[in-house]
Amino acid sequence: MSRTPMRRIASAATAAALATAGVVVGVGLGTGVASAAGTCSATSHLTKNDASTLGMTMTYDKTVAPASVATSVPQTVTYSIVVGTTSGAANPYVNAITDFPPTGFGAPTTVTVSAYHILQGQQTATVTAEPANGGYQVTNSGWFVNSGNPVTANFTYNVPSNVTLGQAVTSGGANVSGTEGVTNSMPTLTACFAVGAPNAGQAVTGSLANNGLGSSQGGLSSTGSVSDILGNAISKGIEGVI
Repeated sequence: MSRTPMRRIASAATAAALATAGVVVGVGLGTGVASAAGTCSATSHLTKNDASTLGMTMTYDKTVAPASVATSVPQTVTYSIVVGTTSGAANPYVNAITDFPPTGFGAPTTVTVSAYHILQGQQTATVTAEPANGGYQVTNSGWFVNSGNPVTANFTYNVPSNVTLGQAVTSGGANVSGTEGVTNSMPTLTACFAVGAPNAGQAVTGSLANNGLGSSQGGLSSTGSVSDILGNAISKGIEGVI
């Protein structure tokens, strides 16, 4: 068989397989997600400086990453809560950090805490969060904080499948408790991510995955290879053409 007919068969097979998977042939692989309309801040910041802080200025930050997600693509988001201090001679300790995710979110899949340890420096450990007053809380006998060593708690959640295109998903706030003025209840320490349409690459991946041609875990295939996807597509397409 000549090379030209073979190319035609391969092209037809690929197109057939991709069409079966619900993919429009001719759309390139994109990078990024179209963000939702409107203002949506992925981070917020608060400070505390009163009689309870004993001359310190406590700082609190909450950030969500990524700042935008796509519909129809299984994804996770991570909320980072950072507790620090910019001044003062006291040595505060954080005993508990509570995150309040957006309404409809389940329990976090993973939680880590990064904190300073004597003779070890900053160390990150995976910890267990417990339900607490509508949020999820991590506790410790005392995470040390000074101006150069904040405490960071990262809460990772699965994004619910019912988020909609154009939606701005805003979390609840955060609570922190500890010594020497650290304690603060902050319902306004929120973070927002936007929901956009899948880019071309994500649309291809999702359609292929739903039809057994790729991976639904955010990669192009189970091995992360475009060639694997096209190889599977061609094989399945040829079965329908020949």
